[in-house]
Amino acid sequence: MRTQRPLIRTTWAAAGLAVLLTLSACGGSEETTQPQQLSETEHNKADVAFATEMIQHHAQAISMVDLTMDRKLDPEVEKLAEAIRAAQGPEIETMSSWLREWGEEVPATMRDHVNGGHEGHGDDDSSMSDSMEGMADDMPGMMSGEDMDALENASDAEFGDMWLEMMVEHHEGAVEMSETEQDEGRFKPAVDLAGTIIESQSTEIDTMEKLLG
Repeated sequence: MRTQRPLIRTTWAAAGLAVLLTLSACGGSEETTQPQQLSETEHNKADVAFATEMIQHHAQAISMVDLTMDRKLDPEVEKLAEAIRAAQGPEIETMSSWLREWGEEVPATMRDHVNGGHEGHGDDDSSMSDSMEGMADDMPGMMSGEDMDALENASDAEFGDMWLEMMVEHHEGAVEMSETEQDEGRFKPAVDLAGTIIESQSTEIDTMEKLLG
């Protein structure tokens, strides 16, 4: 029996080493993730969802910018509002063109920005919540119809800070949606646009938070 013990010890040692090597190999495979495979031509469901939802999200932001017109605001707030309009209008058009190329429906928005009129809120008797009828308001950072009505009807003294606070929340939602696109999207131009939105709107969030003091 004594002559067999070294053999048993050796066998157990070999088995233990094999287990350690197996665990090490498994750990290495978890740490080494495959890079995201992007395409200049192919898209997936995440890309469609991103474009569809961000069009509606951007349209609401521009509607919020519309509400700054004829208000007495800090010049920095006016400058920021126009920067938002200048950036997000063309982005809506870009995403709309993608959806058309993919054979997908371009969504209606509260401004009907891509489907015809550019008049904003409709006739004088309609409210902001009326213009949002049938629109999704459960996207990150999306304001409800009641929120938009409250902003529209705010006094000049209340409007500035209310607008900034709502736009910060709105931008944070856009950043969240864009991060999802970067994680799950396949169409490189859409993933690149998501990166642009993250960068630009994060900078604007910082600016608005400073304006709020």
